Amino acid sequence: MTQTILLVEDDENDIILIKRAFKRHRIANSMEVAKDGDAAVAWLTRAEEAGTPPCLVLLDLKLPRRSGLEVLEWMRSRDALRRVPAVMLTSSAEECDIDRAYDLHANSYLVKPVDFDGLVEVAKALEMYWLILNTPPGGKRPGEA
Repeated sequence: MTQTILLVEDDENDIILIKRAFKRHRIANSMEVAKDGDAAVAWLTRAEEAGTPPCLVLLDLKLPRRSGLEVLEWMRSRDALRRVPAVMLTSSAEECDIDRAYDLHANSYLVKPVDFDGLVEVAKALEMYWLILNTPPGGKRPGEA
């Protein structure tokens, strides 16, 4: 059974490209999209209540209604979500944004590549580390007994 990746992104072109990059690399996990910070919090709240948190959250920094940093801060305040890997995937390379994300306990900060092949490489690296190699809280990978 594969777990869900939550992509929090407001730019429709980026959503299409990220989904296409994950599909190109044949990542089996389903991907849900929240197009603003409030939608992300609502999605995560439903997942929290159902006991089905995502295996990974990819957060853009600048979002309508609630920023990616605000979503991250909210996630880290929730017992059931604080350990969910949260990766900032954004176009900002500003030192203050990077530092703030890590201050809020982001697991990683990635600047979006400018070309599709770079995005496929990011998808490959995310899958290899977060979905295959990383041992999640509880010590079991998806599909293990």
